[in-house]
Parts: sequence; structure tokens; C-alpha cells
Amino acid sequence: MRDQTLFDKIDLHLIRVLHTVLTDRSVSRAAIRLGMYQPAVSAALKRLRELSGDPLLVRSGSGMVPTDAALRMIEPAASILRSAEVLFSDARGFDPQTATNTFRVAASDYLDPMFLPMFVTQVKAQAPLCKIEIHPLSPDSNYHGHLSLGDVDLVIGNWLKPPEDLHMARLFGDEIVSLVSADHPVLRRGWDAETWLAAEHVAPTPMHPGARGIIDQMLDAQDLQRNITARCAHFGLIPDMVASSLLVLTTGRQYCERFAARLPVRIVECPVSFPRLMYYQLWHERTHASSSARWLRERIKSVAASLRSPAAAAAVLEP
Repeated sequence: MRDQTLFDKIDLHLIRVLHTVLTDRSVSRAAIRLGMYQPAVSAALKRLRELSGDPLLVRSGSGMVPTDAALRMIEPAASILRSAEVLFSDARGFDPQTATNTFRVAASDYLDPMFLPMFVTQVKAQAPLCKIEIHPLSPDSNYHGHLSLGDVDLVIGNWLKPPEDLHMARLFGDEIVSLVSADHPVLRRGWDAETWLAAEHVAPTPMHPGARGIIDQMLDAQDLQRNITARCAHFGLIPDMVASSLLVLTTGRQYCERFAARLPVRIVECPVSFPRLMYYQLWHERTHASSSARWLRERIKSVAASLRSPAAAAAVLEP
């Protein structure tokens, strides 16, 4: 009976105040975000403290910090708010012109650099009231957890073997090539597998210790190892590094072509045989039947189709 009485005192508005106050760590900032007067937020926080039996937010120096108990409440509160957001919207159907959803997409920056800008443009043009959050792929690579909790709605990237227990749609395939400076000796001398492996390669920083990038996984399968002398966590900066050095970037042709038009770089064939580089979108069973999530997946598919080269068109499969 006590639990039921406690439950009856909690409403969605209180959960929203709780989450906002704890994430902003300020009653005044939370009031601005919530569109409320500060005394009303303070009154709601007082109710939350009474319900939880915990101070929730305490002073630390010149600011406020959540208590340990409050920190444990942030994710459950966010989950409740996300569930409430879609509770009735899918039952009514998804109308992009009037919908106010927040779409959360985690994407690799190894994608075509035009992909995410075009995706955001298309979503905002067709669903003007919706919000979009683009997240980097998590360093812990816990796609299942982030998708199942609703931290993200979709994950986009390339994998040698995508997770089999998530829904998947192939977006496009691409030929693997190398990008070098316009002054690189290979353009005069050419190279074979041995000289390519010995060249100075640049690669993305691993997402977590011990992780192997997809190019190196493919080389491992052939018992080959390249000479990586530079790493960078920001993939979009690597072509500029290549343009002014002897570094070699190996990735998809479509990505390289975007930079070949504006930087003093050249695209060269790899003397090592690679399978095609495949890009996918992944989603959880939680959103599989959602009308808004289906609409989002169609936008991703549409952008991928508009960007891929004719040679890659055959690699796209239906979800």
C-alpha cells in the first residue's frame, strides 16, 4: 500500500523537473529550460526531496552537485521521459509536419562527409518541429545498451561483422583505396604490397584500448600488418594531414573523393586486395515497429542513395 501511495504522488511533470534540475545542476537554469518560474521549480524540487527522502542537489563550492542517489535517478528519469514522448505519438501515427520528436543518431565520422549535413537538412525540411541530436560512436562500443535504453535511435557505421542480434539495413558499399599527397613518391614510382605496407600510414584512434580498425581487421585476415605512424581521433582532419605529409590514409573511395576536389591529394589503388567497405544502420527491437523510427530509417536510406556512386548502387539492400 505504501508503494502505491508513493506512486500516486508522482506525475510526469515531476519527473521532467527532476531530470532537468539534475542535469543542469541549477534551479534557475532548469526554470529557464522548463519555461517555469524559479519558485515553482523550487517547490517541485522540495516535493521531490520529500518523496525520495534525499536532498538530491547539494551545494559544493559556488555551485550545486547531485547526490549519489540523485545520480542514479538521472538515467531512469530520462528513460521515462523518452517512453512518454512516444507513448501516444505512434498510436496516432507519425506526421512529420507536426511531430515534435527528438531523433538521436550515433554515427561514425568515417562516413561520406556530406552524409550527416544532408541528413540533418532533409529531416529539418520534412519535419521542421523535430529535434536532431548527432552523437559520436561511443568509446565503449556498447551499441546494444545505448539503443535499448533509448540513448540513441540509430547507429550508423561500418563493421566487418555487424551485430547479429540488432536489426540492420545495409546502406552502401565502397571500394577501399588510399589517399596520398599530390607530391607523394608513389605517384611517380608506384608501389607493391610490400612498399604499401611499409609506407607511413595514418589511422583513426581506436575507440577503446586494443580495438582494431576495420582496415587492420581485414589485414589481420591476410596475416599482414601495415606501418601506422600517426593516429587521430578526428577522422575529418586526416585528409588535411595527408595533404602536407607522406602519410597514407586508406578508406572508402567515396570519402576520399570529397577531399580530392579541394585538397592537393590523389586517390591511388591499394596493392593489397580488400573486400568492399560496407556501411550499415542498426536499430533495436524496441523501435522496430515505431512509425517515427521507420520514417527516420527511410531518411537515412534516402540520403545514402543520393550520395552513393553508381558502382556502389548494387551493394544497397532493402531492410
